[in-house]
Amino acid sequence: MKENKEEERTLRRFKYSNDEAIEKPFNWAQMARLFAYMKPYAKSILPVAVLGMLLSTAVRLLAPVLIGSYALDHIIEYGDMNFLMIMVLVIAGMYVVSWIGNLLRIRFMNKLGQYIIFDLRTALFNHIQKLSHRFFDQRSAGSILVRITNDVNSLQDLFTNGVINLLMDLIMLIGIVALLFYISPELTLAIMIVLPLMFFISTKLRRSIRRSWQDVRLKQSMLNSHLNESIQGIRVTQSYTQEKSNIGFFNKINGQNFESWRHATKKSAMFRPFVEMSGAVGTAVLLWYGVVLIQQGSLTIGEFFTFSLFLGMFWEPISRLGQVYNQLLVGMASSERIFEFLDELPSVPEKKNAVTMGKVQGHIQFDSVEFAYDEKRKALTNINLEMKAGQTVALVGHTGSGKTTIVNMISRFYDPTGGRVLLDGEDLRNIKLDSLRKQVGIVLQDTFIFSGTIMDNIRFGRPDATDGECREAARTVGADRFIKNLADGYETEVEERGNILSVGERQLISFARALLADPQILILDEATASIDTETEQLIQKALARLLEGRTAVMIAHRLSTIREADNIFVLENGEILEQGNHDELIRQRGEYYELVKSQFKALETG
Repeated sequence: MKENKEEERTLRRFKYSNDEAIEKPFNWAQMARLFAYMKPYAKSILPVAVLGMLLSTAVRLLAPVLIGSYALDHIIEYGDMNFLMIMVLVIAGMYVVSWIGNLLRIRFMNKLGQYIIFDLRTALFNHIQKLSHRFFDQRSAGSILVRITNDVNSLQDLFTNGVINLLMDLIMLIGIVALLFYISPELTLAIMIVLPLMFFISTKLRRSIRRSWQDVRLKQSMLNSHLNESIQGIRVTQSYTQEKSNIGFFNKINGQNFESWRHATKKSAMFRPFVEMSGAVGTAVLLWYGVVLIQQGSLTIGEFFTFSLFLGMFWEPISRLGQVYNQLLVGMASSERIFEFLDELPSVPEKKNAVTMGKVQGHIQFDSVEFAYDEKRKALTNINLEMKAGQTVALVGHTGSGKTTIVNMISRFYDPTGGRVLLDGEDLRNIKLDSLRKQVGIVLQDTFIFSGTIMDNIRFGRPDATDGECREAARTVGADRFIKNLADGYETEVEERGNILSVGERQLISFARALLADPQILILDEATASIDTETEQLIQKALARLLEGRTAVMIAHRLSTIREADNIFVLENGEILEQGNHDELIRQRGEYYELVKSQFKALETG
């Protein structure tokens, strides 16, 4: 009972990852879609690999015929040892050709596999870059990482070995069966009696094996999601001394991952012994019935020897086809998850005839805008507001009042579920996303610092900016003061998320990054919340100069930062309660007045 509750807790915790196992029949059309990634290399790499495969396969089919039916019978009948030496040299030469063929096959298929994996991972990453915020809201970073790394990697063996082995083994089987019937139809039919039973049982195994590999992918996704959470949240874990709990949870998920792999490999491993058992039955039939045919004079010793060689070869490709089928099952499970992402459409689509806007004035209007993140809760209700070009507008209100949702609409991270958002009179849905977002600069409270140098992070706002322009942006926002004191100045390396920098220093770099981009619309979402009062004063002076002629939208709980705003909108539960400048709202003695009064009381008691 306790284990069931733990299992439910684990699945519930990772439900947001949206990585439930996908239940579909084996989809050959989808596999064909996967194999279509071979098409760019169909005229360059693939022909060489196929030629190598055909050479080695031809040698393997021809060698037993020369050894048994031709050389052995000839030597027994005529005792010609010179002929034997000639045949030895011929067969040795053939195996040299086979070695060259195998070398070409392995080398070029490995090359093909690496190209396909590269193309597939690139396509997946590029597509994810274009998806909307809602996609990332519904999935953990770890589950997305699994798709791009583990699921794509699991296809490597399929492309490097599986595809060519499938073709080679099918040709081998057809060739062997044809030669067996040519040598002795009676003996061939007697041995083939075990095949219907083998195919019946193997068919029963397929669904179970495929479902097991899907479960492996699900457990891997959960493991990676937890790893990502644990690494990102290590400071919180250690602050609350939850290391043991975290280790226990990891061990639980890791154990589930181990068990899923064990069950999948156990089921997959059942196929080969089953084929070997079928081969043992076939060999027994060969020995008994083959001797009978030799005694009857309908089969020579050389033909019997050739037949036994081909029979030994017959079960080998069947066994390998089982392994290839397992690879197809793994590939199917992974490709389902990969194509699920590739088929995901942005929730913020771009129209085919969308317009490209040059430099905008920055006049923003919300016309009866409604928005809901899900069916249960509305985030915005009938929002009508206007932000005139060049104005500084502030959005205030309690947490969850809809402030961030409004600024997300301006950048078109989400589309309204009702109404319109207009920029210079144009519906945002009619504007190309790139051209819109180039007009908007955003500074968040929790800014993200990328691995690289301080200079690289500032230049992220405009990649073609010169070093001088980057330094000027840093000086303008006051970041130059702390950057000059670093060991390597602007060339100081910062690791992911900029952990060597303070929260305020990261925020200043984010300001420099946004200002370097020179947007016509600047969004500041609690951008000064983590900056000390002295630094905030410096930034306010810089912003007073830099915001001139730009439309600025500010979200701030610290109301002292928005006193000079041209217009202030007070929101509650997704609706606008009040609007006006600071003095007007104070005179109204409404919600804004109460917010200001409560902050002054907090400062006095603090």
